[in-house]
Amino acid sequence: MSSFSYYSIKTISFQKIKEFFFEFQYTIISPLISTVIFVIILNTISNYYSFDFNESYIVFVIPGIVMMVVMQVSYQNISESIIFMKQIGSFNDYLMSPISRIEILISLLIASVFIGLFTGFVNLFVLNIFIDFYSSNLLLIAYYLFLSSLIFSSIGSIIGFLFFTWDIQSSFSNFFILPISFLSGTFFSINVVDPKWAFLFKINPFYYLVKKFREAFYEEYITNVQEELFLIIFALFFLTVSIFIYQKGYKTIS
Repeated sequence: MSSFSYYSIKTISFQKIKEFFFEFQYTIISPLISTVIFVIILNTISNYYSFDFNESYIVFVIPGIVMMVVMQVSYQNISESIIFMKQIGSFNDYLMSPISRIEILISLLIASVFIGLFTGFVNLFVLNIFIDFYSSNLLLIAYYLFLSSLIFSSIGSIIGFLFFTWDIQSSFSNFFILPISFLSGTFFSINVVDPKWAFLFKINPFYYLVKKFREAFYEEYITNVQEELFLIIFALFFLTVSIFIYQKGYKTIS
């Protein structure tokens, strides 16, 4: 198509967002309860055990937990949505409509990124009962939430577009998404890692997502141009790959 159909993009995006809020008990309340329970357990542990941190452990870990939740939600929302539509045949309706695959991708990404941002801010709002977020860097917080959601939404769109079964989707989640979200400095500082393994974090872009998001809560935020460019290039890489796959139309229909 020579031009984008903005009305179609808006319609599909709003539909997906509406579905997300319609099933709020599963998409919002249930994960939020799990996160709060998780934080309560960690808070209780940190009160009884001494951790070698310059600040309260719970203050350190909450930004990591929020980023972990956003990573998982962004991936699962779009990948599950596409695979579900393929299985019931409704994805064919998108393909037969007079819009391009790129417009379909953009619509799904907009919805998924919005859901990721919404999930992140809802978790921050609720977890504010444990600590006071005094940071004034709200734009930075929103920026890193957006970047994380865009990356994992792009990954989810690739998995959803290329595969047709829940087995692949859940396997990729269990063996890739979950380990990344847990082992990217979410619960610990790189300073406590054995120096011979520290290099794995320094070349891990997901670690920098968590690190920069956590730093956005500091009163004095120091910009590192190399880290920022690294994250932007990383996000553009996955976005480009997803656009390429959608444009080529590999394995669109089972």
